[in-house]
Amino acid sequence: MRKINPHDFHVATRSTSRDINRRIALNLIREHQPISRADLARQMRVTRSIISVLVGELIAEGLICEGATGEAARGRKPTFLHLMTRGKLCVALDVRLSRTFMLLSDFSGHQLALEEFSTIADSSALVKDLAHRIRRMLESHSATARCEGIGVSVPGMVDHRTGHILNAPTLGWKQVDLGSALSEATGFPVHIENAAKACVLAQTWLSGGRASTANSFVHVSVSDGVGVGIVFNGELVRGHDNTAGEFGHVPLNLEGPKCMCGARGCWEAYVSNIATLSRYFGRDLSKVPPKPFVEANGHSFTVDDLVARARSGDGKAMSAVNTTAKYLGLGLATVINALNPDCVFIGGEITTAWDLIESIVRSSLAERTLTESASRTPIHIAAAVERPRLRGAAALVAAPTFAAPRVA
Repeated sequence: MRKINPHDFHVATRSTSRDINRRIALNLIREHQPISRADLARQMRVTRSIISVLVGELIAEGLICEGATGEAARGRKPTFLHLMTRGKLCVALDVRLSRTFMLLSDFSGHQLALEEFSTIADSSALVKDLAHRIRRMLESHSATARCEGIGVSVPGMVDHRTGHILNAPTLGWKQVDLGSALSEATGFPVHIENAAKACVLAQTWLSGGRASTANSFVHVSVSDGVGVGIVFNGELVRGHDNTAGEFGHVPLNLEGPKCMCGARGCWEAYVSNIATLSRYFGRDLSKVPPKPFVEANGHSFTVDDLVARARSGDGKAMSAVNTTAKYLGLGLATVINALNPDCVFIGGEITTAWDLIESIVRSSLAERTLTESASRTPIHIAAAVERPRLRGAAALVAAPTFAAPRVA
């Protein structure tokens, strides 16, 4: 049961029930489009007259539109309803240590343009570069649609209300006001979120799959760092100071390798891309910021390259991947013991080796989970091609339109 907070609440008004029903109708249209008014009435278990009022209001607000006419055995032919998405655009940014990805999409998450470029370490210079790239990307689409905002995913702790990046160890940023700076440079509202939290938003709002029906789940993002996004009772968990989900900095061994956060033995220091590649190359992880992994021929070397070598029979590569798998399972046990989610999603480059490492992850997980049932927690892979960080950044702009009204 949920306690009413006497210091932070919204009082129900005469329009509250209609607001809630309108938001329910909007989400059902989003999930089942194209859908007729009659089918929508059956889904909501209300009369056609109520649906007519709700649909009329949603059309007037520009949130939905009428589409094609269907066939009917008798009576009037139904007119199908759709979300109004193509007239509204959002720019999504996924800022990482070495690379930044930029996506232009409509409100349904449909990709219109995609760019990838090197991340500029200095935040002020990065803002100028991003503003230039955003303007250029929008020029080819702004004639037919309007940009509603910019969503940014970053690997660090973020105050999403202010857009301040509190601490992003992999980027070397502390107390960086990226939100205001980027908004001023572009003229658009900017929404910033931790990368792992952005991933659970993508799963919740844009996947239409398992996560859309799960009540509580986590998304473990394994990249240059490690982050965990948490959905509990259908709501993203941020915590009092926006640090909820920082399992990547829970220590597995207090005497372990130094993490980029400055502490020793963090889960991240064992399973991040940087940790995995450092293990393969025999490099000291404590150097911050880490240098790119480059082979003798001058070509950059990534986890994807490492997995390819493991598949080709390179024993050293297989050992590095398997060790990461072992520690991934041990850390997952901590997450599952603490949160007991319905399921776990794992995203990141290491998942391209899932067929090679799943048994090791499961074995390590079973060693540390407290019940047999917990050890069997479903684990789903969020494929890299789905770009959950970018899609989550897009959801930062689009999802508030569909979120449930808050009452009490």
